[in-house]
Amino acid sequence: MCDRYAKRTFAFFERTVLRTLGALAVLVVGAVHLEQYYAVHFNVVPTIGPLFLLNFVGATLIGLGLLIPLERMRPLHVLLSLGGIGLAATSFVFLFVSEHRLLFGFQDYGYRPAIIVALAAEAAAVLLLGGYLASRARGA
Repeated sequence: MCDRYAKRTFAFFERTVLRTLGALAVLVVGAVHLEQYYAVHFNVVPTIGPLFLLNFVGATLIGLGLLIPLERMRPLHVLLSLGGIGLAATSFVFLFVSEHRLLFGFQDYGYRPAIIVALAAEAAAVLLLGGYLASRARGA
């Protein structure tokens, strides 16, 4: 009986840590996009500028939603995790494409620090939220 309780407690802790760290990674993705929107003036680039702003808004909503610890939020956490994985993976792919060819009439260049932070946060978000979903599936 104690062993079963310990396993359930560990699983709950594992899911909470993965979800929280995944949420923070998604928030970093959004923050980098907002910083680039204003600091590097992506706000004046047609199509790409609005996409950077939408990335920030989406990442903020997803990240904050994942940080809400309420028990009744669990089903929504699954959907938000899938959204966070999709947002991070799409950002990663779009950056890769824009480094090698035109993307919506825009081509980026070089791996400045903001890009490295974004790539790391995107990879972390996919891995952590994927781990959270796998842990939930294992426990279900």
